[in-house]
Amino acid sequence: MSARTGAGGPPTGPVPLGAGAPLHGTSASPAVVALGGGHGLSASLSALRHLTDRLTAVVTVADDGGSSGRLRRELGVLPPGDLRMALSALCDDSEWGRTWRDVLQHRFTSEGGLHQHATGNLLIATLWDLLDDPVAGLDWVGRLLGARGRVLPMAAVPLDIEADVLGLVAGDDDAPTPVRGQVAVASTTGRVTAVRLVPADPPVRPEVLDAIADADWVVLGPGSWFTSVLPHLLVPALADALTSTRARLCVTLNLAVETGETDGFSAEAHLEVLAAHAPTLRVDAVVADPVAVGDPHALSEAAADLGARVLLRQVSLGDGTPRHDALRLAAAYRDVFAGSYGDLDPRGAARGS
Repeated sequence: MSARTGAGGPPTGPVPLGAGAPLHGTSASPAVVALGGGHGLSASLSALRHLTDRLTAVVTVADDGGSSGRLRRELGVLPPGDLRMALSALCDDSEWGRTWRDVLQHRFTSEGGLHQHATGNLLIATLWDLLDDPVAGLDWVGRLLGARGRVLPMAAVPLDIEADVLGLVAGDDDAPTPVRGQVAVASTTGRVTAVRLVPADPPVRPEVLDAIADADWVVLGPGSWFTSVLPHLLVPALADALTSTRARLCVTLNLAVETGETDGFSAEAHLEVLAAHAPTLRVDAVVADPVAVGDPHALSEAAADLGARVLLRQVSLGDGTPRHDALRLAAAYRDVFAGSYGDLDPRGAARGS
């Protein structure tokens, strides 16, 4: 299924779905678009790559911290870090692919300006400078990795996230304070109630809209809810594409609440916030791990309000850390794509697969 130049060389033909048999049971792989950023998107991509070779990641471009923020401010480029992580998650499962993945993820330790810069961020920024085309640059890195899918930026320009946050003004818990910047919003000590993007209507590459239009499934989440998941729904062109596509939509909930962003949020509250920010969005499925669900019936009710069914399934590693197991999450996605749930309906009656 794959052509190669020789042992240890770069892939030169179609990339295989992975070691051993793929989890899907037919030769026709679904076309899947995964939306998100950071570690959450890496988790969904690491699972989805076991199911399909028709995979597109659409990645948030609002990061303003660390190596990405420095390159964004100095060079005026899209923040490359989340794009790098998505590419790394899709690397070919060979010595060649894994080695280049490790190169991309490597960070320098120094007393100078290179300290904590990721090699992959510098490589991506170099290709952007040479090619003057962000998508072409990402495609070249994907070829280097033998990536099992394509990585695209959510918008064609860098974005800023602005949030309304309660509890930052002493003695006035009802007065929202605007907080701007992905890092500031993600680390706020208050309660986020709403988020916006600056600019509010950024340009979107046609490759992104085409991928969504041609998809069988769109997967949203897991990830930082206000800074990685919801921003995709706030770009008007993306929101229009998501409401008009024939693809079905699966929302993947997080394994734990995040300090600052979602402190005190129940599982169903995540869906309620999603609905508030994208009231016309149709959702078909919600994947959740029982460890993160306090009230399964309340979650089923919230999902039903969006038109969705819930699949409750262990998708974590099971070692006590809030990290997804790629194979368990892949199996959950496989069942969702096949319409096999075995979950609870909103009235509490068990539904068969």
